[in-house]
Amino acid sequence: MINLASIEHAVLHSHPFEWAHVTGLFSPHDADALASSYPRDNFKTIAGYDGEKGYEYEARSLIHMGAETPSHGEGLSPAWLQLAHDLMSAEYRSAMSRLAGRDLSDALTEVNVFHYTPGSWLGPHLDLPTKIVTHVFYFNRAWNAADGGCLTILRSKDMADTAEVIPPLLGTSSVLVRSDRSWHAVSRVAEDCQRSRRSMTVTFYRPGSPSTMWPPAETPALHAYEGRDE
Repeated sequence: MINLASIEHAVLHSHPFEWAHVTGLFSPHDADALASSYPRDNFKTIAGYDGEKGYEYEARSLIHMGAETPSHGEGLSPAWLQLAHDLMSAEYRSAMSRLAGRDLSDALTEVNVFHYTPGSWLGPHLDLPTKIVTHVFYFNRAWNAADGGCLTILRSKDMADTAEVIPPLLGTSSVLVRSDRSWHAVSRVAEDCQRSRRSMTVTFYRPGSPSTMWPPAETPALHAYEGRDE
């Protein structure tokens, strides 16, 4: 399902840190199937401040850390089950290794799906040192950048120090290579926005890293996403 050539042929920028914008990830048929059946089950609300960034959004596991099967597979469409299996493939991992210039063969992977509802955001931050590379996929058929919800590539921790703004458009994605300069954020979704900002992150972690999204001791209260949507 994933057009691996689009990943391998993408340009890895070096300023203000190593990142890439990847387009043409899916065929029109597959893109439509993924957008039409975007997950709405088994989400938890995540909100707070961790000492570096503020955040608020809805999150669902697609592939738990190091797992070999999709999470809550009974709630996924055939298209999403296929996408999950593609993300667990050696071919996808190799394509990401070549683009990022990092050996990801032994990295742990975790995949999560998100709804950023009106008012949701993710403040300026560096990813945790346990993260090597993050690949962010987008699933909105259309998006007005004036409604927020855009990945913001930053030159510093100042939200106004913007280098690039990337809207969450279906079939595109962003690759972020973690460093002590990889500042980024997701701008706040406008309160009157009529749809959620839809994204999925594939995160490659250093071996032995724990999941911070789904801590082992946590027993989260999961719910269906019932917010505004396109």
